[in-house]
Amino acid sequence: MNMDKKKTKGNLVAIIAMFFLFAMISFVTNLASPMGDILKNQFSIPNWQGTLGVFANFIAYAVMGIPSGALLAKLGYKKTALLAIAVGFIGVGIQTLSGVAESFAVYLLGAFVAGFSMCMLNTVVNPMLNTLGGGGKKGNQLIQLGGSCNSLAGTAVIVMTGILIPSIAKAQISDVFPLMYAALGIFAFAFLVILMSKIPETNSENATQVKDDSKIGPMSFRHFVLGAIGIFVYVGVEVGIPNVLQKWLQNESLNVLQVQQGAEAIAASVAATYWFLMLVGRLVGAAIGAKVSAKAMLTTVSAVGIALVLGAIFMSTETFVSMPVFKNSPDGLFGFVSVPINAMLLVLVGLCTSVMWGGIFNLAVEGLGKYTERASGIFMALVCGGGVLPLLQNLIVDMQGGIGYQASYWVVIAGLAYLLFYALVGSKVKAVK
Repeated sequence: MNMDKKKTKGNLVAIIAMFFLFAMISFVTNLASPMGDILKNQFSIPNWQGTLGVFANFIAYAVMGIPSGALLAKLGYKKTALLAIAVGFIGVGIQTLSGVAESFAVYLLGAFVAGFSMCMLNTVVNPMLNTLGGGGKKGNQLIQLGGSCNSLAGTAVIVMTGILIPSIAKAQISDVFPLMYAALGIFAFAFLVILMSKIPETNSENATQVKDDSKIGPMSFRHFVLGAIGIFVYVGVEVGIPNVLQKWLQNESLNVLQVQQGAEAIAASVAATYWFLMLVGRLVGAAIGAKVSAKAMLTTVSAVGIALVLGAIFMSTETFVSMPVFKNSPDGLFGFVSVPINAMLLVLVGLCTSVMWGGIFNLAVEGLGKYTERASGIFMALVCGGGVLPLLQNLIVDMQGGIGYQASYWVVIAGLAYLLFYALVGSKVKAVK
């Protein structure tokens, strides 16, 4: 009985530690988005260069993903987490120095290094939470709870950035030093917490449904391979929806909002609401995760997402609705704005994308046993889809003379259709012969 209590207490500490790391991933990653606008104005660079910080974060996943899985398999959860936190401290430190040096190149280097850390942390927290939950519905529930912490930290960054920078046109990197100092402090605190915590490690000898003489790794399993592709698609869908939406709404020549001024502020509020709804969706997913299977959850949200995006593509932009948004303005955090119904439908997709990561991961690692750590590394490499699919969407916009915003969402439809296929067919546990 005492042993069971100790195990339960140890697992609780480990779960809290993983939630903490989940939040750090979003805090640092989401800071890159407003930093793009700061860099654009401070260094007078074009829009595409302003997004290079985000791109650097995602490319770091492609470079570090598989090595992260190998590190996790060799060092275990605790040592890999400590190493990741140390790398994150260095990355944010370099970004802070870029403000002192007023150097765009130094900032990009820091974003790339920080991306390494985010990749390594993701490699740790996802299989760790799935393992602590015992896989299945409980594992999915813990991942959804971790995702809620992720969304909460990401939303907090938006709020704090808005407080620190009332006018983005006059912003400097030094204006967000308080956020960078906070990140450095949190990294240092997280290092101490993980160092003093007893993190349970998986026993590689207790692999289930896997035989060393017939399987060479996670790529031997069809459901994992298709799930890894699903992660690539999912991250691209998640990032592409608000990315293109915000650009569409703030396009002065199109003026889809039909306002004389303030389109940029409204567009930002609408995009922020998408991320806020991801927080709401993850909280709901966590609440029902122990009762609803990952397959049922992924099937439902993929189908609903397709319906919402199709509505956004085909409905008239002349139909306006009053939409509650996360404003982050001096007169309050919430309010109403008038937007085309297409925009509201796309924002609602945030409720769907919110629970997809946990569902895909849970289905893809089912039955992998001792190969779960290496599988997590492959997953992390394919997070780079967040930089590829939005780029494809923007290419479609440009190919149609800079007005093909709605048409670009066929890329999202294709992605959601694949995820629906994976949930219904591709996730069936099956080893490649």
